[in-house]
Amino acid sequence: MNPFEQKAGRPGSAFMSWKALYPKAYQKDETDAYTKVRIILMTGTEYEAVWFSHQFHRHCDNNDLRRELAVCRRVEQQQQKQLACLKPTDETQLETTITYEQLAVDLTAILAQRDPDPYVVQALNFALLEDFDHLYRYADLLEMEQGVRAERLVGSYTEIMPGRPTIAHHRHPMDSVRRPCDFKTAHPLTKLDTSIITAAEQQTMNYYMNLGAFYPNDLGRKLYQEIGMVEEQHVTQYGSLLDPTCTWLENLLMHEYNECYLYYSCYEDETDPYVKGVWEQNFEAEVSHLHKAAELLKKYERKDWQQVIPEGAFPELLKFSPQKEYVRKVLKKTVELTADCEQYTPVYEMPQSALFFKYQKTVNKGGAQNTPSHRVIADYQAKNGQDYRFEEKPNPVPALRDRKTDNTTLGRECSPEQ
Repeated sequence: MNPFEQKAGRPGSAFMSWKALYPKAYQKDETDAYTKVRIILMTGTEYEAVWFSHQFHRHCDNNDLRRELAVCRRVEQQQQKQLACLKPTDETQLETTITYEQLAVDLTAILAQRDPDPYVVQALNFALLEDFDHLYRYADLLEMEQGVRAERLVGSYTEIMPGRPTIAHHRHPMDSVRRPCDFKTAHPLTKLDTSIITAAEQQTMNYYMNLGAFYPNDLGRKLYQEIGMVEEQHVTQYGSLLDPTCTWLENLLMHEYNECYLYYSCYEDETDPYVKGVWEQNFEAEVSHLHKAAELLKKYERKDWQQVIPEGAFPELLKFSPQKEYVRKVLKKTVELTADCEQYTPVYEMPQSALFFKYQKTVNKGGAQNTPSHRVIADYQAKNGQDYRFEEKPNPVPALRDRKTDNTTLGRECSPEQ
């Protein structure tokens, strides 16, 4: 599939009526977990497209170009609103959060296994273990407060157990910045993967940033606050992998190509007939946006789209499937890593003068008992005798197998514990 070869309409032809804009919501207890995952992925992709377009608009002094951006952006806004309303009204904030974290885990694992750039793979694997632990923390809160077992929500596709403990995720901001990729020489998958994961993690960051304070009790509000700060680190990490030398119009073309790729992937992967139709409709709209972006690139920068995307045909499509064994492998091998400027280093090899330890002392002042991610598990264990998990076999890290005690030192203190 080459979207540059598809017939394209005018971007404004995709405007929707209010009736079309409000879709039929999925059934939360019947819909496949990966359908819900794809919906969140594409909601975040549309948000990224809208936000990028606004930033382009604010840094552009040509009103003819700004008007073209405004037309496409209005369609993107409608798409984002439509996708967000596929979520049913009876799905709670915490239930939706479980799907956010399942997306983070399985998407990251899929991209890490296919990306040809070893440095990008390192970044993906590093954050993977943190999102995996977040899923566990939220799942325990959900079962404790609502009696809902998250294994049902994830369709048993994704295990739920401790990863790198969330208390160990808190690092100095300087340690979140990575080396950027060079999109002129990068593999097509690397250009797509870095764009996809940045948008997906940004959506999670925004969700926690905007809705965390609406949780109905202090324990949940504090957990969203803590994990929301980790998501800021993840978005900084992934955003720093993007090529900062691309022009605004080159970036616009890449955004539209990425959306075409993802909608087509979702269409090919989807099992729900109604949602599959939404993917097809939005793919057609994005093809028109892509052709408009190519036209604007040619008009204002005298560049052909092939100079930005040499191979217009899509590489292998994104397909969701369980990633249990890969997550276990990464957990076993890298649970003790922490970020060390632009690299990753076992925490027990870091000097005590490292920014990591200084930042840890500040944010975790008062000890683990004052850290929300630990408090949730401690409260659950006190109430039920042991934590809630969904694991098909024991955790691959021996230090994380005790279900009656929450480990708060792994990946955080200087002596190896595996």
